[in-house]
Amino acid sequence: MASFFRASRKWLLSPFRLSWNFTHHLRVLEFPTQMQTYSSVPKVRSPFDSNIIRILRNEVQYQTEYAPPHEPPASFKFFSVEDCPGEVYVRLRRNFGEKEEIKVEATMFDGCVSVPKTGDYADKEDIHFHISLLIDISKGEGTDGLGFLCSAWPDYLEIMKVYNFRESKLQPKAYMGPNIRTLDPKLQKALHEYLEARGVNDELAVFLHEYMVNKDQTELLKWLENVKSFVEL
Repeated sequence: MASFFRASRKWLLSPFRLSWNFTHHLRVLEFPTQMQTYSSVPKVRSPFDSNIIRILRNEVQYQTEYAPPHEPPASFKFFSVEDCPGEVYVRLRRNFGEKEEIKVEATMFDGCVSVPKTGDYADKEDIHFHISLLIDISKGEGTDGLGFLCSAWPDYLEIMKVYNFRESKLQPKAYMGPNIRTLDPKLQKALHEYLEARGVNDELAVFLHEYMVNKDQTELLKWLENVKSFVEL
């Protein structure tokens, strides 16, 4: 047994064994250092890429400090609000009465008009932004629904068209109804009252404008970050 241990000790302490152990451990110690040196090599960018990255970073910082977006509300009055991140619309839903389901789809700002200011600034103009609305009112599958195409201005709602649809789908080349402005004023008023009873009114227009200001800023910041991330790759 003693001879066995002596032979084993002799083998472990042999020059070959010591050399192999030393070389093996040296390689293990050197490997992380080599990896660190390799990964720490800075990426070389063209002056054009570096410049646009710097401008994008400055713009993100400015927009974040100037008008930081807040968490959008999940409801308004009787409507639930469904935001669509990365898309140009927001959807609102509610039930009305025993049968009706109401869906409102609102775009982000898609137009504007210049209007004269009042009072001391009557010689100047103001900008009023425009939001397009599609309101679908249905009473269950298999029945015709009633659709409204509306304009939401900063402080009021305007009906543009009233049309019929079936199962939430318009037929190809469907008749979209007359221009509401050409109808009898009493009928125009009655249509507005029909929508107002369902919560689609001037208050909703005001809410949507406030909502879209925040969404516009949120989408802008996301866009800036996405462009910056792509250039940085």
